[in-house]
Amino acid sequence: MSEPDTLTIDIYSDVVCPWCAIGYGQLKKALDELEGEIAAQVRWRPFELNPDMPESGEEQEAHLRRKYGRSAEEGAAVRSQMKQIADSAGVSLSYEGEGDAPLAMMWNTRDCHKLLGFALEQAGPEAQTRLKLALFEAHFNHRANLSDRDVLLGIAADAGLHREAAKAALDDEELEARVIAEEREAWDHNITGVPAMIVNGAFLIPGAQSPETYVNALRRVAEKSRAAE
Repeated sequence: MSEPDTLTIDIYSDVVCPWCAIGYGQLKKALDELEGEIAAQVRWRPFELNPDMPESGEEQEAHLRRKYGRSAEEGAAVRSQMKQIADSAGVSLSYEGEGDAPLAMMWNTRDCHKLLGFALEQAGPEAQTRLKLALFEAHFNHRANLSDRDVLLGIAADAGLHREAAKAALDDEELEARVIAEEREAWDHNITGVPAMIVNGAFLIPGAQSPETYVNALRRVAEKSRAAE
């Protein structure tokens, strides 16, 4: 039996983006279907949906009304559709903590991306993915304050990263400059929304696609990569 083709998938996304969580859930389903045929190394790249968001954050519904000009009814319809797709992807976007759900908020995520960059550089793609999924969970399922550095350091430590090294990373100006540079690269790739996946550094898959779409796209990339060898 031949070895599976190995692809690199760079995912531009933000940790407060529900479609990014959904897209990864759909991608995982696709990779499960392709097991033995195609393997993937996933790396997460930064994309801030709201780079000017203050540290205090903004209530989610107010933010979406302001940003997209949609009514409360339109917002409810979008959330209902999104939940159906998330459920099919095996992704929970619902509050799962104890007691009444805190207010859903949007946060400044620059520090999140700095920690994700640190995780990739210091511990590799699998550790970075653990942290990314932990940040998704913290935001959507526990409604944690992702602008609070103590909260972030707790999430990083629980994901297996060294807390003091992560703390130093948050104050690392060079790391922040690399995050900003990678965000500029997204624009160079004509990425204006997320999730956006770049496979083998060249093939763009925009948006949160169905598992079938990912399966077909990854097969095409693998075929082109083999033909180019």
